Amino acid sequence: MTAVEFPPAPKRDGLVRRALRDPLAVGCLVVLALLIVASLAAPLLTGYEPDHSVMADTLAPMSGSHPLGGDGVGRDVLSRLLYGGRTSLVGGTLAVLVAFAVGGPLGLISGFYRGWFDAVAGWIVNVIMAVPAIIVMLVVMAAVSQDLNVAMVVLGVIMAPMVFRLIRASVIAVREELYVDAARVSGLGDGRIMRRHVLPVVIAPSLIQATQVFAVAIGIQAGLAFLGLGKASQASWGAMLGDAFTNIYNAPALLVWPGAAMGLTILASSLLGNVVRDALGTAEPRVVRRRKRVERRAAAPVAEAPADRLLTVAGLRVGYPKPGGDKTVVDGVSLTVARGEVLGLVGESGSGKSQTAFSVLGLLPNEAEVTADRMVFDGKDLLGLDLAALNALRGRGIGYIPQEPMSNLDPCFRIGSQLVEPMRKHLGLSRAEARAKALELLARVGIPDPERVFRSYPHQISGGMAQRVLIAGAVSCDPRLLIADEPTTALDVTVQAEVLDLMRSLQQEREMGMILVTHDFGVVADICDRVAVMQKGRIVETAPARQIFAAPEHGYTRMLLDSTLEGGPARGDLRVPDKPLKEVTS
Repeated sequence: MTAVEFPPAPKRDGLVRRALRDPLAVGCLVVLALLIVASLAAPLLTGYEPDHSVMADTLAPMSGSHPLGGDGVGRDVLSRLLYGGRTSLVGGTLAVLVAFAVGGPLGLISGFYRGWFDAVAGWIVNVIMAVPAIIVMLVVMAAVSQDLNVAMVVLGVIMAPMVFRLIRASVIAVREELYVDAARVSGLGDGRIMRRHVLPVVIAPSLIQATQVFAVAIGIQAGLAFLGLGKASQASWGAMLGDAFTNIYNAPALLVWPGAAMGLTILASSLLGNVVRDALGTAEPRVVRRRKRVERRAAAPVAEAPADRLLTVAGLRVGYPKPGGDKTVVDGVSLTVARGEVLGLVGESGSGKSQTAFSVLGLLPNEAEVTADRMVFDGKDLLGLDLAALNALRGRGIGYIPQEPMSNLDPCFRIGSQLVEPMRKHLGLSRAEARAKALELLARVGIPDPERVFRSYPHQISGGMAQRVLIAGAVSCDPRLLIADEPTTALDVTVQAEVLDLMRSLQQEREMGMILVTHDFGVVADICDRVAVMQKGRIVETAPARQIFAAPEHGYTRMLLDSTLEGGPARGDLRVPDKPLKEVTS
């Protein structure tokens, strides 16, 4: 069997596992692990103390006793490199821990409770950000200690506002979710809500921020040591760079070792943050060929589809992983769409209609597990297409009309640019040609002033007009199949009728196949040729529209038809009470 596998979304428990699948992440972790192990094993790898100086070994060449040579005052370079790694790695870790110890709780509490605490915390953070970081570290080191670790603790406090803002923004974003309100209504306390619903959302961006803070801290620490700050007996990569700079004409190779160590550490840390960031993004689905189970007749050849067949879906299954086991939302759906045919996919909310349509488009979420025995569009196996091929097919071969018109238009761009760009990509039109076609389409879908709408932003047009714009965009690249997902739900009754007439006329003049996802049998009666009724993820009845209305066979179909108001008894005259039910006095 052929299957499309969507990788698990970068969720709370799968982020680390997802990142570790990336060879770049593994390489970065190996580099950091080697640096840490080498620094910890410094006494085993070298017999010299980092501050032990022998004048005879000044600028000594590489040899058996000094594998990397000697520095400007006769100290072993390898010893200082290994012990300096301890200073740099510990300093970077200290800065990260302090930054998150200070900024993390403040951001969590401020974002969750807001109010006066948020105002006070924001004021403190603004004060810290206004203070010059280098000057503060120099003052503290002069007054308290020359130890570079003290400077890193101060740096952690100075960088805490970055952590505060990140965590606060993440918490504010999640605290407004409906499931947090539901948790409150169910009686969960604030502590449990933060632990279960808020902290898991904060962890992923915090990991990215930690890698960046670590890299910055190592660079700043090296800069302080390069300037000669810090204890003379404290080996560091920055101090090694300072010594190498002094002897740059006599022994330029001394710059290589601390520079390479710093570069590798900062690069590995930064790239690791990028990998975590990418793990939070969208990954393209992997197409995997699975062998059919034994009970299937694998030797039987697949029959050729009829010439008028546009779409064939067989044995479609869509599931989502859940803690107690996978939840199947589409279970063995099979359907066909002929050229020029309108198929109504009907069912109540949650029956799997939209999931079926999105499977054809390849637009399901990353965590969805999609399998099918067959999914063929106009002779192309959709299961065998990679992301680039799917992108080429969307819009050009399969158009899509979404349910919410206003939320599917980007408020940052004018209507015209959003119509022109797909045509230039798929049809290869020039800007002028695409503009002319866009204006023609806007006029065709019944917009009275195409020029004005073309120049308008989405907020400057009505919902009905926005839906017409989306219909124009869906047919702009001359698709052979149009998928409309509840296209009239967000519109009033008058506009609904106009939009349905428009869709039907466009479908007929362009001879497109169409899948109309809806729960409204009135819409089905207006536009559909054939109907597939879905219940709990399965197709329970498929028949021509006239047969569905005249003689439905399945009990669920009859129940849906009986639930409509058409043909029902009149409600009778409206009763007006003799006196108000309640008098309102001012």
